[in-house]
Amino acid sequence: MDLNYNVLIVDDVVENIQIAMNILREENYNLTFALSGEETLKLIEKSQFDIILLDIMMPNMDGYAVCEAIKNIDEYKDVPIVFLTAKTDIDAITKGFELGAVDYLIKPFHAEELLVRVRTHLELYQAKLVLKEHNLSLKAKVKYERKRVLDEVEEGQKEIIYMLTELIESCSQETGDHVKRVSEMSRLLASYHPALTKEDVDNIFHASPMHDIGKVTIPDGILKKRDRLTPDEFEVMKTHTTAAHKFLKGSRRQIIQAADIIAMSHHEKWDGTGYPRGLKGEEIHIYGRIVSIIDVFDALTHKRYYKEAWTVERSLAYMKEHSATQFDPELIAIFLAYQDEFIEIALSSD
Repeated sequence: MDLNYNVLIVDDVVENIQIAMNILREENYNLTFALSGEETLKLIEKSQFDIILLDIMMPNMDGYAVCEAIKNIDEYKDVPIVFLTAKTDIDAITKGFELGAVDYLIKPFHAEELLVRVRTHLELYQAKLVLKEHNLSLKAKVKYERKRVLDEVEEGQKEIIYMLTELIESCSQETGDHVKRVSEMSRLLASYHPALTKEDVDNIFHASPMHDIGKVTIPDGILKKRDRLTPDEFEVMKTHTTAAHKFLKGSRRQIIQAADIIAMSHHEKWDGTGYPRGLKGEEIHIYGRIVSIIDVFDALTHKRYYKEAWTVERSLAYMKEHSATQFDPELIAIFLAYQDEFIEIALSSD
């Protein structure tokens, strides 16, 4: 038997305490006693007991009140309480169980009965603690394993995105630099939006490099044309949004889903004149609205096959002018409020 079990005996009659202590000394328990309910509550504030033998009939604060008070203490919710009582009526015993007692002994009790009951409840209590610790350990292991698997999945998604970005870069170094800047600036804009979470910000950062992934399906003659596209050519160019959607749709992975949203919606316009679906205002997903602003600003400030780079001043003027028509006005206000940070990123690879 564990020598460290702490047993508290509560009775207002000293002789009853002495009898119980003499019997329980056979098991080498650490024995403590209290002569009142009030003294009991003071003792359990200072020490941790593994079982409490509690008399019912005591002056001022009876055993029922003591039991109820003890069970309201978190550290004692599972500690077994055994009533010591001369009352044999069923109502008294039932009340004890309702308050949280696990057993009762009728006084005067037999030595062997007291030893067996105390030993049994201590072993049950110890088993419950071991089981609880095991469950906590198991939950921690499950939580760790779940996080490990999720981390692996997320890393897999990021690896796919990296590979796809490399594919975009193989088409044009100009596009490769563009997607890196768009990723950084999109994260920055998302981080300043009060309604977006850290998870949203991370999704946008990792998914936005794929906003133009559909362009790998566009013929070089159109993609790299130095002159203005004809109406027919522009219709072909517009298919890069739906081509990306066909490629990315159906994934249950969070970042890939975000990439699908962005690729499909970053050419929609606030006033409903964009493509491919002609969505308007908040019908356009916030991810798409963010990347739309960043994609245009970066395109304006950098040389393309069909245009020279605009000055920062001219580019900012365009963004202001097209607020509430092409762009979400709330996002444009944020963009302009922190324009120096966006300009720094936009010009970082020049």
